[in-house]
Amino acid sequence: MSISENIDTDLKQALKNKEELKLSVLRMLKTALKNAEIAAKGILSDEDAMKVLNTQAKQRKDAIEQFTKGDRSDLADKEKAELEIIEAYLPEKMGEDEIRKIVQAKIDEAGNDLNFGKIMGTVMKDVGQGADGQLVRTVLTEEIEKKNG
Repeated sequence: MSISENIDTDLKQALKNKEELKLSVLRMLKTALKNAEIAAKGILSDEDAMKVLNTQAKQRKDAIEQFTKGDRSDLADKEKAELEIIEAYLPEKMGEDEIRKIVQAKIDEAGNDLNFGKIMGTVMKDVGQGADGQLVRTVLTEEIEKKNG
């Protein structure tokens, strides 16, 4: 079952169960996927749908951070609940240790050419949607600083 079909099924179930928050989030996801389909002028692959869901998750994370800074825990809690619903459709993210191993291997391959952008690109190509880009960036920065001493 594709991601879109899965969301449709869960949306119908949330409607039957009168789960307002879940229903709202699933409708928003469905709209975001439909807009991406229109922009792509065709049906989205599961990989493209994952990118849309990752974007939605990142927006929630950014909102949580902003609401927390603004001392609006009520709004931050709502965003956290939405994020949990969205993350249920995303694959499990890689842990820091796993990312660190990949980053170290890519740095070793690069040798003396420690170009952050090049290495980041190759790491992201390997991990794909399976890792948080911010975490990869942080780990890569730490590892390059270690290497440069």
